[in-house]
Amino acid sequence: MTTLDDMLALAREAMARAYAPYSDFPVGAVVRASSGVLYSGCNVENSAYPQGCCAEASAISAMIRGGDRRIVEIVVMARSGSLCTPCGGCRQRLAEFAADDVPVHVCNPDGVSRTFTLGELLPHPFGLSIERAADG
Repeated sequence: MTTLDDMLALAREAMARAYAPYSDFPVGAVVRASSGVLYSGCNVENSAYPQGCCAEASAISAMIRGGDRRIVEIVVMARSGSLCTPCGGCRQRLAEFAADDVPVHVCNPDGVSRTFTLGELLPHPFGLSIERAADG
């Protein structure tokens, strides 16, 4: 069984391998699939901004390639002194594969800075049904 510490170590490794020559803002992300497998990704910038790829999107792509479809835990790591939560596009991407109560650990290389639920970060995702909106 993998632990949050395993996720943090993998996020550190992914962040170290990020390609961020324009922003100098490397990000690593790890998703734990319902199978228990960890998938990581890093941001990859491109001079044809915004044609780059976020770390969360890279991790989701690895998960899909690995045959999994449900996310049960998320780590996003940046070396920033402030909280680096997933961007709006990645919040929506994550919502395709994760429930509202899935924890999103926002981290720096030293560890977890804060934990949110995906529902806290994306309270009204695209595709929200009228019934679900009436409930919450």
